[in-house]
Amino acid sequence: MTDFSNKTVLITGGSRGIGRATALAFAESGARVAINFRADSAAAQAVCEELPGEGHLAIKADISHSSAVNQMIQAVVEEFETLDIVVNNAGIYEPHPIAIVSYAAWQQAWQKTLNVNLFGAANVCYCAAQQMMEQGGGCIINVSSRGAFRGEPDHPAYGASKAGLNALSQSLAQALAKYQIFVGVVAPGFVETEMVSELLNSEAGEAIRAQSPLNRVATPEEVAQAILFLASGKAMYATGCILDINGASYFR
Repeated sequence: MTDFSNKTVLITGGSRGIGRATALAFAESGARVAINFRADSAAAQAVCEELPGEGHLAIKADISHSSAVNQMIQAVVEEFETLDIVVNNAGIYEPHPIAIVSYAAWQQAWQKTLNVNLFGAANVCYCAAQQMMEQGGGCIINVSSRGAFRGEPDHPAYGASKAGLNALSQSLAQALAKYQIFVGVVAPGFVETEMVSELLNSEAGEAIRAQSPLNRVATPEEVAQAILFLASGKAMYATGCILDINGASYFR
């Protein structure tokens, strides 16, 4: 197990699902964790209270607003004096099938999704990178999706936003390597989180699980362990990588 003692980790969307599991994994390895949340203060505080160790922080910020991103990064640095690892996990997944929704609903879904999944993540990368360049290094892990490669017919803005996040990550990996900043991506398939629980519990759930020869979907803890590996400092030559975590349900 990698020792993350004296490391500060910021996790966007950290109050549930992959974010919560990642926060727990980092804290169990000694890190101080800042849990970003948009609205559910109680859930974020509950995660902070269950994290082992001390000094963890719940911080409210809607990353779809650029000013909120900058304020969030500044608040973390003021609290911990450093920012070593950022996990861009916040994301939204709203249906808007082109054959059904109105033009107004289509535009709204695209704007809302891109504001969080791509523009928000890009702004977090920018603000975090400024701090990391100043301090001499760091690590950014972006949480993408299998949908960036195989398509999302009912959630096209989601698939497009994650494809953009992949391209952004690889561009930043090249731009930031000389500053000793690692940029990597994990791209899960279906993960058993609140965001897709309704779908997994529906009639479609059996077919979704059967997409993998393991006949199940991933757990948040499995994705968290992949994130910790990339953030470990032992994978610097993998900067720019996109690590698929989809149970062999899709190959590219």
